[in-house]
Amino acid sequence: MGATAGAVWGRAEQQDFRSRVRGTLLGAAVGDALGSPVADHSMEGIREAHGAQGLTDLAFGHGRRGAVSHLTQLTLFSMDGLIRAQVRRDTGAWHPPTDLHRAYLRWAATQRDWGPDERRKEDGWLAREEWLYARREPARACLVGLGDEMMGTLDAPKNPDERGPEAAVRSAPFGLLVGWEPQLVMQLAVECAAQTHGHPTAYLSAGAYAVVVHGLARGESLDAAVQRALQLLAGRPGHQPVSDALQQALGAVRQGMPTPARVEDLAGGGTAEGLLSVAVYCALVGEDTRHGLCLSVNHGGDSAATGALTGALLGSLHGETALPPSWLAELEGRPTMLVLADDFAMEMTQGPALHGPAGSSPGWLARYPRGYAALAGATPVPAG
Repeated sequence: MGATAGAVWGRAEQQDFRSRVRGTLLGAAVGDALGSPVADHSMEGIREAHGAQGLTDLAFGHGRRGAVSHLTQLTLFSMDGLIRAQVRRDTGAWHPPTDLHRAYLRWAATQRDWGPDERRKEDGWLAREEWLYARREPARACLVGLGDEMMGTLDAPKNPDERGPEAAVRSAPFGLLVGWEPQLVMQLAVECAAQTHGHPTAYLSAGAYAVVVHGLARGESLDAAVQRALQLLAGRPGHQPVSDALQQALGAVRQGMPTPARVEDLAGGGTAEGLLSVAVYCALVGEDTRHGLCLSVNHGGDSAATGALTGALLGSLHGETALPPSWLAELEGRPTMLVLADDFAMEMTQGPALHGPAGSSPGWLARYPRGYAALAGATPVPAG
């Protein structure tokens, strides 16, 4: 497991990759912001509030237009944890699931603390972003799974009956490890999902989703990326519901014009695999990015999750410039996301120039410390 060697990256390749990283993170966030205000509203309720066409523009939620939910917060910490894993590799400590777990614990601290603790130098810069200290309807599984320092594993997963989509949504950044083999991307996403979502369909959906993003970030078509995910799923116990959901998404493409009813049918009971199916379908049939995103949120289910899942697919497929500019202009936290995305791209393409045996950038190590903060007072987070 490792980053691509620096020599592979020409300037054009680096710029293309950076655009896809930005697209993935901003796409997930803008889909989340679009869907959050109507999450779990019925289709009738959405039409009543937003007109016969349903939701076609950002709406007010959490006190403003363009606000994101805990889904985006966690996705940012996934990306932060992946950078930290690469930086810590210099120390000889190489266990990315642990680095991701520590990142998710830093997110959990944002849900119980009033604001950043400047004394915790080992938090790095992301955990000091004040706007992240807002509770945006965090899923109970995430709060409970990260409510103590014990890390869930595949052998002893947290919340073994949890089938929700949250772990899949935060897994998009794993797909941006373009120098890794797809099966390793899947394994990392699966292991990190089990930290909060212990049901096989939930963690395998996270793994499949990461592999699809991985294919797109490497320049493959969405159909080819889904086919690879299906191949890698086939050998895993409990994969059938996830594989079936992906096959249903591909089959639905041939069934005529997309409708909210078809999207709702794919979503099923709102499980991870159902919402993954919606995202793949909407990314495939959308006439453009805006249409695909609107299609993904206009249904009577978890519109925030389907919007985020779809947005990351479209962003990794087409890059940041395909995302609707008027939505990006109002997106909460966009400056933070751009810095994080560019840092991730720089770490993955030019990591040896930032840290390594020949010397390290002090500024980089201040942003992404090699050490772990002692989580003093990490009392369980109330899940109410």
